[in-house]
Amino acid sequence: MPTLASATVGARLWLLIEHTGPWPSHLESFELPENIAELVARALDRGIRPQLIRRPGRRVRTTDEGIRVMVGYGTGERPWLAGGVIAGPDDLDLDALVAGVVPESCILEDEPVFLVCTHAKRNVCCARIGLPLARALADQLPDGRVWETSHVGGDRYAANLVCLPHGIFYGSMSQAAAIAAANAYRSGEIILDRFRGRAGIPEPLQAVEHFTRAHTGERSVGAVAVESSKSDGDVTEAIVRCGGVRLKVVVQPSAWQAPCGSVCADKATTYRLVSLDRLSPVRYATPAFA
Repeated sequence: MPTLASATVGARLWLLIEHTGPWPSHLESFELPENIAELVARALDRGIRPQLIRRPGRRVRTTDEGIRVMVGYGTGERPWLAGGVIAGPDDLDLDALVAGVVPESCILEDEPVFLVCTHAKRNVCCARIGLPLARALADQLPDGRVWETSHVGGDRYAANLVCLPHGIFYGSMSQAAAIAAANAYRSGEIILDRFRGRAGIPEPLQAVEHFTRAHTGERSVGAVAVESSKSDGDVTEAIVRCGGVRLKVVVQPSAWQAPCGSVCADKATTYRLVSLDRLSPVRYATPAFA
């Protein structure tokens, strides 16, 4: 199944909450301990994406006082991640996160974080495939950088991997593919294989980025930026900056169905490339001032 242009659209701000107890099927049901439920509610009220997290393979309740949290700001050219331990919801300033400021109770992290969806109550495949992947990834990366997490969206793409703070999504991951993607991200790069897109960006523009990278071979995380876009019906046209090059990219949604038919999978929406053209650099007719 094609994975392109399928990252969660409504997630540029993140709140990760360590909770080793049972996870409800839906966080917005608030079937959680009171302090955790309050954090989730406050995040949702502010347009922040809440995620429950726990260490891979661990199911024993922690005895440490307080709640371990991480906040992620995935907007702009310099996304960041910060973490801390708080006594309760009142000790975490989520309004600061919305404003792009590190909350006083948190300190900046110097390593990315990798989330693997293992949310069995939401979709059993996420746990069946995600649990061994999370453990394998944790064995390969620095301590504390890999977490199991609640539903991230796109169960059909299990196992799902999210790289923060940029919100880079990968799907249908094997253990080898996850390790390769994580190591690439630690080096500031994206691997196009199984790349779902970047969270918080409309799906047509995720497709634009995918086709731009496929055409140019550009791997740097921050090297592709949409300068402008417009839609005419279901066709989206975008002007894209890729390094020192500008491109006009046109995409259109396209239905995809499993080769064996609807018995195995429903139709899924993907995107096709309509056209991709390199734009001529601007040449000014007026001579420079002496």
